[in-house]
Amino acid sequence: MLNITAARRAQKQTLELNIAPLIDMVFILLIFFLVTTSFVRETGVDITRPTATTAVTTAPNTILIGVTREGTVHLDRREIDVRAVRANVERAMAENPEAAVVIVADKDSTTGLVIDVMDACKQAGAENVAIAAGLPGGE
Repeated sequence: MLNITAARRAQKQTLELNIAPLIDMVFILLIFFLVTTSFVRETGVDITRPTATTAVTTAPNTILIGVTREGTVHLDRREIDVRAVRANVERAMAENPEAAVVIVADKDSTTGLVIDVMDACKQAGAENVAIAAGLPGGE
């Protein structure tokens, strides 16, 4: 006589869902998107730039220094003292020697402070120091 329950047990196989390859694929996609994403660097303060007809765009590997109308200096989204500009620019230039320094000064900021910041950048060894300006009709 045929044992029906034994035959059913032999046919019945447990199904397993192996999610390890799925997790690996998710991490690979995450790494891909992180590596290919470009991050926008800003000075960290709201600045109204003066316009210039000869303004051009800069390369993405620039060191941005913000000078506000209140007389504060900002670098990497933090406020720094004018006397600390040289040390911070030296550190940034050591990380990226080809980087250009762009001073994003408010149109109502004092010229003396902007000159002090430019001087500190030159003393830090920056070859290419520029002042940012907006294009006419836009930022």
